[in-house]
Amino acid sequence: MDERDSYRERVTHRIPRGIVAEATARTMFTLTRHPPAPPLDEFVEYHWILRWDRRGRPPHEQRVLPNLSVHATFFPGASGVYGPAHDVFSHRLTGLVQGLGVRFRPGTFRAFLGGPVSDIADRAVPLTDVFGPAASAAAESVQNADGDAQMVGAIDNLLIANPRTLSPAARAAAAAVESIARDPGIIRVSQLCADTGLTTRSIQRLFAEHVGVPPKWAIRIYRLNDAAQRLVTEGDPDYAGLAVRLGYSDQSHFIRDFRTVTGQSPAQYARAAEPDSDRT
Repeated sequence: MDERDSYRERVTHRIPRGIVAEATARTMFTLTRHPPAPPLDEFVEYHWILRWDRRGRPPHEQRVLPNLSVHATFFPGASGVYGPAHDVFSHRLTGLVQGLGVRFRPGTFRAFLGGPVSDIADRAVPLTDVFGPAASAAAESVQNADGDAQMVGAIDNLLIANPRTLSPAARAAAAAVESIARDPGIIRVSQLCADTGLTTRSIQRLFAEHVGVPPKWAIRIYRLNDAAQRLVTEGDPDYAGLAVRLGYSDQSHFIRDFRTVTGQSPAQYARAAEPDSDRT
């Protein structure tokens, strides 16, 4: 049997989103996703718009699992370009706020950054460092916008104003990430190399330059986001069976891996996902 068979539940495309305790989160803020303007399709997965009103209510600490995308965010007090991360992201929601984030397709952001994406892994840099002075005006437009269309339009215009093209290496990196997203059976770098036709050394260089994290970590992120989604939908599953379905050698390896990334055991994560379990 192929070593991927236990986890060969093929899908067309996976996008790790990883909103922790999503049932509770839906009562704390509204989230909508919007496609970019056609000239940005190669670069942008989608725009996401958040609104919340915590006036007269306790602040809410929202956590999001790490993913591979670079995000450019236009929020009061939280604007910047955020590189791919190894840790859970947390943000404290207070007051009345609206803002927009751009989720870039993994492998494509080097065209905007002008340097290795690994340079911004696990950190944020100012919007103006990447997009120039016009980013400040765009951020102000987002805050003053009357609706989603105005917000999206302001950021589309910012990104289109300085056209970028993808190099052959960037396309290869993006295609390698797509291989992982398309096939949950890819659980080892050697399998990714076989799928893409690239050597281990080549794929490691591509990921450092264009994705920002090693290919092994990229595969791990997709697996653990899959695990998190299953914990939400299945509640308290058979963990040994879930570990096998996810391609882990045993249950303890799965639990240890999940805790390392999320800070919680699978059981704790499943309990936190229940409605009303985390109303802070």
